[in-house]
Amino acid sequence: MKRMLLLMVIAAALPAAAQSPQVLQGDQITESALVDALTPAPAPVLTRSINSQAPAPTPPKPSKASLLITFETNATTLTPAARRELDVVARALNTPKLADFNFLIEGHADPRGIAERNQKLSEGRAQAVRRYLVQSQGVREDRLQAVGKGDREPLKPDEPAAPENRRVTFVNLSR
Repeated sequence: MKRMLLLMVIAAALPAAAQSPQVLQGDQITESALVDALTPAPAPVLTRSINSQAPAPTPPKPSKASLLITFETNATTLTPAARRELDVVARALNTPKLADFNFLIEGHADPRGIAERNQKLSEGRAQAVRRYLVQSQGVREDRLQAVGKGDREPLKPDEPAAPENRRVTFVNLSR
C-alpha cells in the first residue's frame, strides 16, 4: 500500500513533458479546455544580470491542443460528431483571449498504409477542418493555416492503429 502511494506521488511529480501528450476527445473538447491549452504562456520576466555565464532563457514552446476529430474512413469528410466538436473549437478561437492569435491546423494520420496516401489524407483532413471553421463557423480565414503531417509523428508508435495517431492539432503561432 505504501509502495503504491509512493509510486502515485512520483508519477504526479513527473514533468508534463515526460508524459505523452493528451488528446482531447468527445466531452473533453470544451471551450475552456481549448482556451487554456491555446493561450500562450506569459513572456518570462527578464532582468539584468551580472553573471555573464548565465544560460540564455529558452523560448517557450508554442501552445497547442491535440483533438481526436473523426472523419469518414479513408476520407476527408467530417463526421457529425466532428462538426459538433469543431463548433466548440470555433467558439474558443473566437473568444477575446484567442481572437488576436493565428493558428496552424496540423492533420495527422496513423502509419498504416502507404506514406504518400497518408500524407495526402492528413493534408485533406487539415484543410477540411480549416474550411469548416471558416465557412460554417465564421473564424477569419487569415487566422488559420492548414498542413498535413502524414504519419511521421504518431503519439503511440507502438500502436499503429491507435486513434490518437489520427488527430488534428491546433498550434498557436504566436511567440
